Amino acid sequence: MAKNLVIVESPAKAKTIESYLGKEFLVTSSYGHIRDLAKKNMGIDIKNHFKPIYKIPEDKKKVITELKKLVKKAETIWLATDEDREGEAISWHLKETLELPEEKIRRIVFDEITKKAILEAIKNPRGIDYHLVDAQQARRVLDRVVGFEISPILWRKIRTRLSAGRVQSVAVRLIVEREREIDAFVPESRFKVVGLFTFVDESGKEQTLKAELSRFLKDENEVQEFLSKCSASDFVIEEVETKPFKRTPSAPFTTSTLQQEASRKLRFSVSRTMLIAQKLYEAGYITYMRTDSVHLSDFALDAAEQAIKQDFGKHYHHKRTFQTKSATAQEAHEAIRPTDFGRETISGSKDEKALYELIWKRAIASQMSDAEIERTTVKIRGSKLDDLFTAKGEVILFDGFLKVYLEDTDEENNENGEEGILPPVKKGMELSARSITATERFTRPPSRYTEASLVKKLEELGIGRPSTYAPTISTIQKRGYVHKEEREGKEREYRVITLSSDGNINKETKTEITGADKGKLFPTDIAMVVTDYLMEHFPEIMDYQFTAKVEEELDEIALGKLKYEEMLKEFYFPFHEKVIHTTETGDRASGERILGKDPATGWIVSVRIARFGPVAQKTNPDNPDDKPIYAPLRKDQKLETITLEEALELFKLPRVVGVYEGKEVVAGIGRFGPYIRHDNKFVSIKKQFDPHTITLEEAIQVIEAKRVSDSEKFIKVFDEDPTVQILNGRWGPYLKAGKRNIKLPKDREPSSFSYEECLELINNAPESKVKKKTSGKKS
Repeated sequence: MAKNLVIVESPAKAKTIESYLGKEFLVTSSYGHIRDLAKKNMGIDIKNHFKPIYKIPEDKKKVITELKKLVKKAETIWLATDEDREGEAISWHLKETLELPEEKIRRIVFDEITKKAILEAIKNPRGIDYHLVDAQQARRVLDRVVGFEISPILWRKIRTRLSAGRVQSVAVRLIVEREREIDAFVPESRFKVVGLFTFVDESGKEQTLKAELSRFLKDENEVQEFLSKCSASDFVIEEVETKPFKRTPSAPFTTSTLQQEASRKLRFSVSRTMLIAQKLYEAGYITYMRTDSVHLSDFALDAAEQAIKQDFGKHYHHKRTFQTKSATAQEAHEAIRPTDFGRETISGSKDEKALYELIWKRAIASQMSDAEIERTTVKIRGSKLDDLFTAKGEVILFDGFLKVYLEDTDEENNENGEEGILPPVKKGMELSARSITATERFTRPPSRYTEASLVKKLEELGIGRPSTYAPTISTIQKRGYVHKEEREGKEREYRVITLSSDGNINKETKTEITGADKGKLFPTDIAMVVTDYLMEHFPEIMDYQFTAKVEEELDEIALGKLKYEEMLKEFYFPFHEKVIHTTETGDRASGERILGKDPATGWIVSVRIARFGPVAQKTNPDNPDDKPIYAPLRKDQKLETITLEEALELFKLPRVVGVYEGKEVVAGIGRFGPYIRHDNKFVSIKKQFDPHTITLEEAIQVIEAKRVSDSEKFIKVFDEDPTVQILNGRWGPYLKAGKRNIKLPKDREPSSFSYEECLELINNAPESKVKKKTSGKKS
């Protein structure tokens, strides 16, 4: 048995590290956290200095038993969990749970899983950093307190199974407020003017110069007046200005910037990025992936220099050091970078290769020369005009870091085209106007958040840390507050007014699709109701500055500048008073809006949150005993914006779509979603169809598709007993007898089994174990 036992968090990491250490070391894994706060009584002893009460989960008891056996046989225990607060806490939990004496343990940390880094860490062990442990515990206790005390209020006052969280609720608030900005936005029309000018160059060849008016025109009258002046104008190049400038590379990745760039370039979700980055780190390909530092070590700077000079040449290298902007950057991590700058690609999955190459390019580009660019601006004067046309062009004189990497942006509202290369022009050159076109454009509302832009906003506000961005975004989606969706845009008309070279002004109306969204975060109606309720009753919890202040205090605890108990005491007691007050006096909330009266019946029409989601409701104001009539809202409708007319349309379901095979076809919405009913059979409607608008032809497609699906499902049904069936299932053919499912032997064609053989299989099959349903409780 090896004298040294190394405990890491994951089996993948254990395997890599064990290959670097000799026979004197055995490397094993804790499989992440081994203890968690107990569920009973919140898992915190408030009266005893907020002492956390920990419990070992059932699925970790076997891990603990195995670790205890290994610990007994080892002389030295090396705790090699991650370098951040969570990792430090896991090391402490291992020490406490395994009852490890202080003199027997060594705490080692490393930013990368390479042989050099691991052996260096072994040479320089340290003790457990209890300040980091306290910071992790403070966050865990604080989040448990907020969740456990506010969530039950939401169950009583709004709807069961809702949850609140110190960071998650603030993230939802951001998305809700952005949605309301979009709803309140009124687009304004204006005209963008572009001219196509021609001239003959010195070789006698006709050249075209595209230029844009320096301002927008406000309406059609101004456009007509402007184009008339253009028709009577002579055009000349008034100014040609050429300026050199340099473009500088971005810093290597932090967690946040990696998540943003992987979203833009690779279309990865935040959680997918972190999952792949974790695999790359554990395989020894990149440094630690949870960091807010842009610092590169001297070793990394030297390695990058060597790789750049070898691959691109000496003049492409420019050594740079970057300053971390975040005043609260955690611990002394490096930026995310490859462990070997000479390795441009790796073996692995397509996703792993793509993310690794992104990290490699960004890190290597950060140590490369500036791109040298020449920008030319041409200003064109019309003899009858007050405003100038401007053409811009760029020429790359030296590509520098652009040879490797060009950063993407989130900017969607850029209405300018790319700046290309301009034809050779001189000041004073006369031009002819081939065409001048004014195109109606509309101001745009703020963009909805993507996962990546939400991470950026959270970071800007100081909310959360590298380790919390992905879990926060995952949580708000899992709990039904936010959906990541694609939404079709709406058709809109716009005007195009053109002055042609013959002096005629032509007007045409075109159409475009506007407002389409892909991969954006949409708040649900319940998110809006819960956000409003929390803003009213717990404004401190929902305040962006408060949430950022908490992060700063956690950082101070990690540095030993603030006591864990002091921070929790200052927060908890005023907060708990508010919880008691709201529980006793707070009103129920449903987000109800009264829209008006049904003109046909005089009943009141309103919308609100019901048990299974947002509904429209009709109630009789003259007889409260009359049962209300309900209709679920459509997916693209919101409590805050739906109109009376739109709500009345919802009550037209179920509706008769037509007749097929002599029987009515009915479309409706039930508890499990939209459906078609025909011949007493219900068929779910796919997403592309809407029960309010589905046609008879589309409904027949749905009915027939279901029939084909069912026919393919049934391999054999026995006349002797129709409840005995051989079916096609998700995992292949199987035998069904009443409510029992029995495996079929794989060495025979399923349709070849006789009724008698099936009975024999049924009689010999073991009785299936019935799983008891357990009610889920909040952790």
